Amino acid sequence: MEESKKASWQQRLLVGGNIKFTLLRIAGLVVFVFLLIKYVMIPVRCEGLSMEPNYPDRSIHLVYKLAYWHSSPQRGDVIAIKIGEAQKILLMKRVIGLPGEKISISDGVVHINGEPLEEPWVQKKRLPWNRKEVELKPDEYLVIGDNRSMPMQMHEFGEVSIKRIQGKIIK
Repeated sequence: MEESKKASWQQRLLVGGNIKFTLLRIAGLVVFVFLLIKYVMIPVRCEGLSMEPNYPDRSIHLVYKLAYWHSSPQRGDVIAIKIGEAQKILLMKRVIGLPGEKISISDGVVHINGEPLEEPWVQKKRLPWNRKEVELKPDEYLVIGDNRSMPMQMHEFGEVSIKRIQGKIIK
């Protein structure tokens, strides 16, 4: 009689010795993964050529949504930016300018407060982009893609409010 209550070795391998406990663990894991994906990490696909070669077209990355809870975006961070309120489309861009800075682009070189910015992430040849100087507001960041070999008109870039930043890209 005692033998019939023992689980077979196949059952022990698949669900363990206690089925109820195993189902409870699975339910807990499902809830944990749901909360993790909903509130902490979001998968995002890089669409287009504006972040190449560092982030190739159609590559998949994770957005860490809690990255800026207790800190601010830093120059060089790659971030996810929300487009519009209702849309769930995110842009991937690199933070170039910080709040309060004066930024201009002259012959493809970014200048911050009059000084040229060293950009080791720009690996391809730069086209001669030009943009008049702008001063960023206290809650604004200037973001640009890494691929400066594309014409400036083909890029979506510019000033972004901190409210639109969804998190930091984890490569």
